[in-house]
Amino acid sequence: MLTYGISNKCVLIKTAKNKSLKFTEFDFETELLDGLTTMGFESATPIQEKAIPEILNGKDVLACAQTGTGKTAAFLLPVLNLIAKNKPEGISTLILGPTRELVVQVEQQLEALSYFTNVSSYAIYGGRSGQEMEFEKRAIKKGVSVIVATPGRLKAHIDLGYVDMSKLKYLILDEADRMLDMGFIPAVMDIVNQVPRERQTLLFSATMPPKIRQLTRQLQKDPVEISIAISKPAENILQSAYHVEDGNKIELTEKVLQYSKKAERILIFASTKKKVRELATALQKRDWNVGAVHSDLEQSEREEQLSQFKSGALPVVVATDVLARGIDISGIDIVINYDVPNDAEDYVHRIGRTARAEASGMALTYINHEERRKFQRIEDLLQIEIRRSPLPQGMTPIEPPKRSSYRNKGNKHGNRKRRPSNRRRNKRN
Repeated sequence: MLTYGISNKCVLIKTAKNKSLKFTEFDFETELLDGLTTMGFESATPIQEKAIPEILNGKDVLACAQTGTGKTAAFLLPVLNLIAKNKPEGISTLILGPTRELVVQVEQQLEALSYFTNVSSYAIYGGRSGQEMEFEKRAIKKGVSVIVATPGRLKAHIDLGYVDMSKLKYLILDEADRMLDMGFIPAVMDIVNQVPRERQTLLFSATMPPKIRQLTRQLQKDPVEISIAISKPAENILQSAYHVEDGNKIELTEKVLQYSKKAERILIFASTKKKVRELATALQKRDWNVGAVHSDLEQSEREEQLSQFKSGALPVVVATDVLARGIDISGIDIVINYDVPNDAEDYVHRIGRTARAEASGMALTYINHEERRKFQRIEDLLQIEIRRSPLPQGMTPIEPPKRSSYRNKGNKHGNRKRRPSNRRRNKRN
């Protein structure tokens, strides 16, 4: 096994200051290079430099790479080149992703890169109308070159008996750790049982926990392992945090919006769908143009909100972590963590939505009393101390709830004496 980095977490590989490889150095087919030229892509990112040659050489690849490293093109480009060169029949490639948003993003990038090639593709994901299900069925039966799908939706088609993947040559799992977290691995394994054993399998993951390594042993043969990731937030993100209790968070958010009127796009992450709805509604009542994105919305509603956010018609969006990965929207000026995320990986993914393509950005995090230790763990892991900002002028901080102390209220050990139950008091009487 060839290894560029081994860890349960992705590690940052510091690349030399030499010039990045040009895409013309990969000996791509002319029609694929035409697409890259049209999109203005000239040089490969580190993950692309390492992964593309191995994939072109027919190797299975296990890559640890976070969003923002160019990982999508790292697997799309070599596979598209192999399809354009060899012109296989039927469904030759299956790309599985954990969310509708990621599937749509991969499909959009695939369409752009393959514009001048003979490669056909179709995105398959849930939350769509029965008519869309019929369109998906037609694409599957026709045998498009590439299918990009969520596991659950594809399995629904497989169960209906018309999916033929006997000619599949390339199986790609994107954000495998996310699929593991969301409980999709059983569905993934059911799908894998439908594809040929002789295939090339590419697995991309933002983290590398033991269960992912177990999965790769089931799916891959002697994989080349590559670890290149942004283990710390980009340096051009100005990070700051507020100590603020829940009762002040809406007021603080409005203050931030008032001070940030020049910002074109602001993305706010909340931990639950309920909080997303409550915050969006509260800001809308205060005449802010705010959208909300969470998994309870119909797919068409979510796509409409994201389209407006991307175009700039909707300047503020409140979302759950469904948007933390897999959404590539440039020009997000500020990311607000309405709640402290559960771990550092989630934190990096969230604030990584800003400062893309070498732009600058700002990330603000609200920390209530109960979240201080959680935020400290994030700082410890990232080995940085994030600046604490005072609350804006005019805000009266809400004190955190006092916790009752048992010391000096009971016996000499500091344990509070239990009050006798009614039954015991009655017996004494």
